[in-house]
Amino acid sequence: MAGMRTFALPGTSLTASNVIAGMMRIQDMTPEAVRAMTKTALDAGINFFDHADVYGRPLHACEAHWAQSVKLTPTQRQGLIIQTKAGIVPSGPYFDFSKEHIIEAAEGSLKALATDYIDILLLHRPDALVEPEEVAAAFNQLEAQGKVRYFGVSNHTPGQIELLKTAVTQPLVVNQVQLSITHAPLVAHGVAANMQDLAQSVSRDVGLLDYCRLHHITLQAWSPFQHGFFDGSFLGDRERCPELNDVIDGLAAKYQVPAIAIATAWITRHPAQMQVVLGTTNTERIAGAAQGSDLPLTRAEWYALYRAAGYLVP
Repeated sequence: MAGMRTFALPGTSLTASNVIAGMMRIQDMTPEAVRAMTKTALDAGINFFDHADVYGRPLHACEAHWAQSVKLTPTQRQGLIIQTKAGIVPSGPYFDFSKEHIIEAAEGSLKALATDYIDILLLHRPDALVEPEEVAAAFNQLEAQGKVRYFGVSNHTPGQIELLKTAVTQPLVVNQVQLSITHAPLVAHGVAANMQDLAQSVSRDVGLLDYCRLHHITLQAWSPFQHGFFDGSFLGDRERCPELNDVIDGLAAKYQVPAIAIATAWITRHPAQMQVVLGTTNTERIAGAAQGSDLPLTRAEWYALYRAAGYLVP
């Protein structure tokens, strides 16, 4: 069985697993269940844990629940990569990338996570009212104080990243975006570029995949098993995705792994060296997905999955 692939995260001194344990849905879990979930991830070779200040209610609830449940020793903390996010204000104004808010959010995350430093802080979705100088001032202060080691974004276009870079001096090392076999405009429009009257050919992100590869920004795929935007998993859904599940099941049998490992491998097989952010809290699914970390899908198998998901290969 293939093991967990790790890589040197560009722009950092971090060695990261290419599968990430996401902590968005842990609020209602018991401490014992959170510990079991974390242990399953660690046993599978996952060393990367993804949080956000807005996961759970009130703010920082999931961060605090994880930290209180797991109670990391200093040595354990040093062996992990902890990522969190700031910038969403659900009650309004919805987004706030001001210096004051970014610092307040990061301070809240540090306290909730019971840690002295955050490995990577992401701007959580784009703020239409962003002022790059405000972001830069926040990043500079947090870095100078040793509170945040590295910085990144989520769901940002190349232009939005370039705008930030007019003031932000730190490398933006991560861009977390939605990607799954069935939700793949990131990949699909480039395959069918210049084809008239084909919706797939429309660029919805201004060439983000190629941009991030050119600029050594690691893409992280969230909702890697969702059919679309939080409308259920395509795995086992034979009503919407019969052909895709036939191909997945055939490959799962060939490689002797669960179907969820094949869905993971479709993303990890891509040479952009993307990471897969798991949203599941189910230990069996975490362990199963991790088996796709270094699964050597052939080009023919990768394209067979892509075509079975309904995308055109011209």
